Amino acid sequence: MAIKEIYSDILNEKIHIKKLDNGLEIFVMPKRGYTKKFAIFGTHYGSVDNKFRLSGQNEIIEVPEGIAHFLEHKLFESEEGGVFNRFSKLGSSVNAYTNFNSTCYLFSCTDKFYENLSILIDFVQSPYLTDENVQKEKGIIEQEIRMYQDNPNWKVFFNSLKSLYNEHPVKIDIAGTVDSIYEITKEDLYTCYNTFYVPNNMMVFVVGDVDIDETFSVVENNLKESFKKLPGNVERIIPNESPDIKNKKVEEKLAVSMPLFNIAFKDTNIDLKGKELLKKDIQTKIILDMIFGRSSKLYKRLYDNGLINENFEREYTFDTSYGHSMIGGESKNPEKVYEMVCSEIEELKNKGLDREDFDRIKKKFIGQHISSYNSVEFIANTFTSYYFKGINLFDYIVELKKLDIDSISKRFYEHFDINKSVLSIINPL
Repeated sequence: MAIKEIYSDILNEKIHIKKLDNGLEIFVMPKRGYTKKFAIFGTHYGSVDNKFRLSGQNEIIEVPEGIAHFLEHKLFESEEGGVFNRFSKLGSSVNAYTNFNSTCYLFSCTDKFYENLSILIDFVQSPYLTDENVQKEKGIIEQEIRMYQDNPNWKVFFNSLKSLYNEHPVKIDIAGTVDSIYEITKEDLYTCYNTFYVPNNMMVFVVGDVDIDETFSVVENNLKESFKKLPGNVERIIPNESPDIKNKKVEEKLAVSMPLFNIAFKDTNIDLKGKELLKKDIQTKIILDMIFGRSSKLYKRLYDNGLINENFEREYTFDTSYGHSMIGGESKNPEKVYEMVCSEIEELKNKGLDREDFDRIKKKFIGQHISSYNSVEFIANTFTSYYFKGINLFDYIVELKKLDIDSISKRFYEHFDINKSVLSIINPL
């Protein structure tokens, strides 16, 4: 199996790639002179993947909500004891996360990198599930779910999603519900593991001052025969989502000193792939910065009027089947903020986006992206996130440089539709 390379002459960075016969792709990005080393073993399997069909079968399998997150928890348990202890003895830091579309296991270290990498590759292939330990985990995850239900920032966010989406499972809490996790069985977990934790649905990414050949060898030598033979052909069943929102406004009361709010815009231009999907991501984030960033006229008006504070944030989240922009923070009058946001959008649609603002924000994005390559965490996490969306991270800077005000304006008119927006508020008790 030949080793391929991808190179960015703009960034002066190179990634070495080896694709194994079983479909697993291994990526190594050397960063000479860096002390910290970082590795991810990820699977394209997240909270939205609750309904699927195996290759060659007619039956649709539907599993309880929260199962991807549950499985992430359980992989840290083994017959020999907790996985955390194995890493801590080597002085390294291990973690994992589950989001809407992926589950990733990762570690960082400064020493004994190949020993750490061996453990990472080993434990992700070694689910240890019994009726007893699955039942015990339900109580632990129930506590986690209840903690998030009391978290105002979490609630204002997921209330937004539940108002934006009618059918798409992105509206479902990543950890599931207390009721759904108690439906999960050991057999459910093994079904999902054997379906999604398979070589051609996974990847390994390593970044740091490492030996390329030795890194490839360590990964290959720690792959188990049972893992290599898992089939890995699955059809994900995502329900058809209406372009319309479900609810215009949602309010809830929790223990907060000042109201929290999210203003969310539903993306209707979906089903894009590769570079087209990447372009949409960059365009949307530039627009969000132009209209709602710290240097924007709207931000200044809102701040000067005491309607927002320094916690005012914006973000665009997307995959091939969904997308949404969110603006949020704290405000004594969220309805007034929403009114001013809608007014600003309508005004900009009439007079057009400012070219000077676009040029300035574009230069800022270029600078920020280039400087981000000093962080091994940024490189690994962003590469992995884009990889599972069918995007090459090195294409980001190329597509960013190509953007012009016309493409940005077209995206602005398309995405920021007041009729496709919702307001989510958490009020004080």
